[in-house]
Amino acid sequence: MKSDISKIKTPESINKKNIVLFIVAHTDDETLGIGGTIAKHHIDKDAVFGISMTDGIGSRNIKSQEEKQKRLCNAVKAAEILGFEWIKHGNFPDNKMDTVPLLEIVKFIESVKNINPNIIYTHSPSDLNIDHRKVFEATLTAFRPQPNEKWNEIRSFEVPSATDYGSNNFSNNFNPNLYINISNTISKKLEAFKQYKREIRAYPHSRSLEGVKTLAKYRGLSVGLEYAEAFQIVKKIYR
Repeated sequence: MKSDISKIKTPESINKKNIVLFIVAHTDDETLGIGGTIAKHHIDKDAVFGISMTDGIGSRNIKSQEEKQKRLCNAVKAAEILGFEWIKHGNFPDNKMDTVPLLEIVKFIESVKNINPNIIYTHSPSDLNIDHRKVFEATLTAFRPQPNEKWNEIRSFEVPSATDYGSNNFSNNFNPNLYINISNTISKKLEAFKQYKREIRAYPHSRSLEGVKTLAKYRGLSVGLEYAEAFQIVKKIYR
C-alpha cells in the first residue's frame, strides 16, 4: 500500500501536547504491544501516528491481494478504535527483514521524521521475531542523536508470542522500567485485537484474548494497578 507522504501532518498543523510515533514490523503489533497506551494517548489529546513494515502474512504463503487488503482494512478498523493514524505501510518481506540492507529500512523510517515526534515506540530487541529485532535496530539508527533532533524518549515494548518466546541469546531479556496504566483502555485494546481475527489463538496461547488480558493484568499487579502495559526506556533526553 503506497502512502502519500505529502498528506502527513506537519508539526505546524498538529496542535497536540505530544506527537507520538510507533514503528512496528507488522500491523497487529501495535494493538498487541501498545494498544491500551495508544488509546490513553488519544484520550490525553496526543497525536498518534504509526508505520508498519510488512504485509504481516507473506511468510504464510498467502499471496492473495484480497487477503492483504483485508489485513489493511483490519488495521484501519483497529486504528479507528484506538485513536491513531497510519501514515505509511512498507512492503518489506515478511519474516525476512534480515535479508534487506539495514539502510533501506532506516530510510523508510526517516521518510516520516518530518512529523517530529517527541515520543517513539518500537519493538524490543529481545523478541524471537527477526523482523522485530531489525525494526528496533533501524529505529535507533534513524533516530540517532543529531543536532536539532526533536524526540525526547524512545520506548521499546513487548509483544505476546514474540517477546515472551525470546531469549537473552539475542539480547538482554525484556526488562521493563516504565508502566502505563491502561485500566480505562484495556477494553479498547481487546476490541482492536478482535479486528485481527486471523491472529487470535486459543487459550492458553499468549496471543489469545485471555492471554493478552492476563499479561496486562500481570503488568498492572507488578505496580499496583489493575491493568498496565510495560515498556523499557531505551533513551531519554531532558532538553
